[in-house]
Amino acid sequence: MIRFDDLALFARTAALGSFSNAAREAGLLPGQVSAAIQRLERELDIRLFARSTRSLRLTAEGEQYLPYAEEVLSTLKEGRERLHGERHALQGTLKIAAPSDLGRNVLLPWITGFREAHPKLVLKLFLSDHVADVFRDPVDIAIRYGVAGNASYVELPLAANNRRVLVASPRYLEQHGRPATLDELVMHQCLPFFLGGRVYDRWAFPASGVRRTVTVKGALLCDDADIARRWAVDGRGIAYKSWIDVCDDVVAGRLEVLLPDQPGEVAPLNLVCPHRRQFSPAVRYLHAALRERILAMTAAMREHAAFQDA
Repeated sequence: MIRFDDLALFARTAALGSFSNAAREAGLLPGQVSAAIQRLERELDIRLFARSTRSLRLTAEGEQYLPYAEEVLSTLKEGRERLHGERHALQGTLKIAAPSDLGRNVLLPWITGFREAHPKLVLKLFLSDHVADVFRDPVDIAIRYGVAGNASYVELPLAANNRRVLVASPRYLEQHGRPATLDELVMHQCLPFFLGGRVYDRWAFPASGVRRTVTVKGALLCDDADIARRWAVDGRGIAYKSWIDVCDDVVAGRLEVLLPDQPGEVAPLNLVCPHRRQFSPAVRYLHAALRERILAMTAAMREHAAFQDA
């Protein structure tokens, strides 16, 4: 008889690519994971992994079987949640990945408050500008900007109409002047940051139905978008950031929106999950709570004085 624990270890080993990583995540020894895979292989009478001293990969039969294993595990999880009922207190562990700036300065107090409202729930928050792979990384959901571009993912919108905006501090504008056009950005100190392993120094803007790209330069670069925002607040240059990331700074007067009549690049914010069956009650409640707060922030962009003439 197939053990469900063995199925779970098979799925995580396939995702993480090694017995050692799967064992570390599950709090087991690598030999225990190897034994679980061997039991499963005997029950199925197939070879799931091709093993060597340097690599571990799924066989053709393993690749064919993996979606069925994941479906069984997902169905069991959903059945357990429905058996207990959504009216009961949220419990279990929810692992969330989010961008650094958004996570630290926007989501952190909201997620903390959500946890306080559901004291039986354990939340694990992973903040990084590395784009989390919800299939391979040990996370349940990822909150990320942009479109996943992968039909395997399921996206729940948080802010479909969010855009990037050009911002600078009053101090910077007093010292260096205010750009009047996109072309003048090349004469200013800008604050690019690394995104997906590459410098995000080609800033895109929709203009007359086409995509206009401006290549900017700056003496300060970082691999953390939160630092770019902090440098902008400190008067070190012009940043091109999501409105959600800089909304509070603009409202408080720490940053000013530049070229408000020039729309910025669309930056939709989504909650990403690998499969709809993984929309546990905790995920659904968290999505609803975050969406309500973020929609208020995006509405503030339309109401802010800087955009009234746009």
